[in-house]
Amino acid sequence: MPPEMRSRKILVNPELRRRGIYILPNLFTTAALFAGFYSIVQAMNQRFEHAAVAIFVAMVLDGLDGRVARLTHTQSAFGAEYDSLSDMVSFGVAPALVAYEWAMRGLGKWGWIAAFIYCAGAALRLARFNTNIDVVDKRYFQGLPSPSAAALVAGMVWIMIDLGISGEEVRWYAFAITIFAGLTMVSNIRYYSGKEINLRRSVPFFVIIGFVLALGVLSANPPLALFALFLVYAASGYVLAFWQLVSKRRGGNP
Repeated sequence: MPPEMRSRKILVNPELRRRGIYILPNLFTTAALFAGFYSIVQAMNQRFEHAAVAIFVAMVLDGLDGRVARLTHTQSAFGAEYDSLSDMVSFGVAPALVAYEWAMRGLGKWGWIAAFIYCAGAALRLARFNTNIDVVDKRYFQGLPSPSAAALVAGMVWIMIDLGISGEEVRWYAFAITIFAGLTMVSNIRYYSGKEINLRRSVPFFVIIGFVLALGVLSANPPLALFALFLVYAASGYVLAFWQLVSKRRGGNP
């Protein structure tokens, strides 16, 4: 190795490398924030399909930042707060504005009231999650997670546009789904989190087959598959609550 190369190698500061790893998860959070902001801009420009897709992109990026932080051991209080602020934009403000601009503007005050209920629900959901993170059962979310609520609203917009249906034609359906998502976020309905799933363990072969089939369905019709997926997930909490109620009345274990 030439002497000048050795000298450059010696001058590398290890602290710079640590800072680079520390910044990495926050870069994903920033990218998710940008996707949420981009969704708002596209909704203002009446490009609602782009706005809906941007919310799903924000979901993917939001899921990556926490995993990157855990893999690189760079979790921090700053990252957690920054992630919540990013979520408020991407999964609180953006879906509410997209739904309002696409379908509910013609409803007058009822339209913006529904949009505000959703936005306030997302804010309250994120605040409750941050304060209860150490005391709740890790297997379940308390209330519908804000990314899932955002996917439900964005998926509705995307599938309707894909079917050639305008927002004016389904404005009351959009009104109902927006309010449903907003109120479910602040409910006490429990939703399965899947956090105890260990991807490092071996799984049966049929799980891989199911994953391949799911990818096939998703690639065949992304808007329909995503909307159906999050609609079923949103309903699953109520199904679980009903089942527990019935079990209690029968004297069984919930």
